[in-house]
Amino acid sequence: MSREILPTYIWETHGIHAGTGKDHVGHGIDDVEAVVRQAINLGFPSLSFIIHTPRLTSFRYQAERDTDVKFIRGDTAYFGYARKMKEMRDKYRSVIAIRYGIELEWMGTGLGRQWNRSKLFQAHGIDFVVGSVHFSPAGLPYDGSDEDTRALIEQCGGLEHFWAGYLDEVINMIDSSWEMIHVVGHLDLPKLFAPVPEALNDIENSSHYLTRRMRTILEMISDLNLALDLNLSGTRKGCGVYPDPSILKRAWQLRIPLAIGSDCHNLEELGRDYAVGLELARQVGYKYYVSFSRGIPEKHSLNKGSEHHFKILNLGTEMLKLRFEHRRRQEMPRFSCGGSFRCLLEDFPDAVSLGSYEAVRVRRDDRSITLSDNPGANRPLGPESTAYPAGDREQDIVFLYSHHSDTPGTLSILFNTLASEGINVETAYLNSLADGTATAFLTLRGAEHRIRNAVEFVLGTASERFLQIEPEVKIPRPPIKKAPVYLIEVDGLDLLIPVSRHMVITAHNNRPGVLLILLTALASRQVNVIDLQLGNRGDKGYAVLGLAGDEREVAEVLTQLGPQYFEASQIVLVGFEDL
Repeated sequence: MSREILPTYIWETHGIHAGTGKDHVGHGIDDVEAVVRQAINLGFPSLSFIIHTPRLTSFRYQAERDTDVKFIRGDTAYFGYARKMKEMRDKYRSVIAIRYGIELEWMGTGLGRQWNRSKLFQAHGIDFVVGSVHFSPAGLPYDGSDEDTRALIEQCGGLEHFWAGYLDEVINMIDSSWEMIHVVGHLDLPKLFAPVPEALNDIENSSHYLTRRMRTILEMISDLNLALDLNLSGTRKGCGVYPDPSILKRAWQLRIPLAIGSDCHNLEELGRDYAVGLELARQVGYKYYVSFSRGIPEKHSLNKGSEHHFKILNLGTEMLKLRFEHRRRQEMPRFSCGGSFRCLLEDFPDAVSLGSYEAVRVRRDDRSITLSDNPGANRPLGPESTAYPAGDREQDIVFLYSHHSDTPGTLSILFNTLASEGINVETAYLNSLADGTATAFLTLRGAEHRIRNAVEFVLGTASERFLQIEPEVKIPRPPIKKAPVYLIEVDGLDLLIPVSRHMVITAHNNRPGVLLILLTALASRQVNVIDLQLGNRGDKGYAVLGLAGDEREVAEVLTQLGPQYFEASQIVLVGFEDL
């Protein structure tokens, strides 16, 4: 039995265009706050803005040429775009998720490419980049008017050469800019004013040179992990969605993700034609589409029943990709799904089952993140928690127990003293409590008398911070506080910890004093550790920390930890707000 179709709402990418302010030829909506308020009134959970990057002056539409003014459209508005979007995001954070990106205007491999790279730096903090071809190398637009199109067809030497020139520009854009963009925009744009050659209507069978170019473009998009813009503006302009369904079908066969957008330019168009896009994607064969947050794709189901599981999948994807350098975050991970998460297997044919294991694992290369909203499924429950961590829960384990002030630097005092006695902390469970205190359960490796020495020293020198320390507490694995979602494993190692908005994941030498470097550095910047989980695999230790503190301070600290840290990744989760 098929699942119910979702309501007609889309997490857009190529969404509503922000305006160009006081330019001679306006474009888009200047009052972006009115758009936000309208989206809230419509009950939208998110809203996506987009703005064209300013162009070189030789690339202009007729209305711009008619002004006889040498200006760069949107220059002033563009400079303030990111700041304005951040203001809107912060102001309305509690009621709507605002995403914003840019439409990067392709203007060739020479000056145009350098110009575009500079425009990326001027749009700091954007969530996505749509790469679009609007102009021929000579500066005439492919989507300007009947007159411009006829002139360009004549200049190119006929209709097929006109289309060939456009497709070549798209190939050049992808080849030269794939690391700068996330989505290829309105792929068959010239059909707005130009007839589509018959060859392009038979993508599967034709050997015509235009068809071969289109197939090459789609294969490049697939191989380079880009998304394809399912652009609904053509439905309002009378030429049908971009691209044609036959192209979409080929994209689905190549597993190219779709990023859907209305590409609207006035408030009345907000939300228009969403049902058209969703239904077309489903008819072609798609089970999900993508939007973007900080360049990281977020997947959204085209059917009801999986939305919650998709959110956790997206959260795991975000966490995993933030562990990689920026240029590698576009690479697509693989998924493993178990328990109730196995419903995702229907949407992701390449995913594999985890059986009854109630979790979703997101993996790439030698790294993985495993999350669950129910880590206690088929496991004994603790008296004040949802679950114990994985492992043997019948046998008591010896812990050092600490009950102490929940303030920056307190935990580092304990680790510092243990390190001074040559004691290595093997595993840790830290819970920040609601009364301004925290508890820690540590398993240690070292001589018993040295552990006692460390405890005595802490109690003798920092008794105002430590309410209780017991070096030999025998209990099953400690409880974990309740949370919407839990990190279960990192790289296959059990590390059960509540997911919070601000976290750090490290891999480091499993030696006394190594983790102390990080804890001391954080304490020096008044960053508090509110959750902590440690684990190890032989000589390699892992730490996952939930933090409260300045993200910029943490970012600086992580660059200075030294060679004993193989990885030190700051995880600041935008997607966490959507749970």
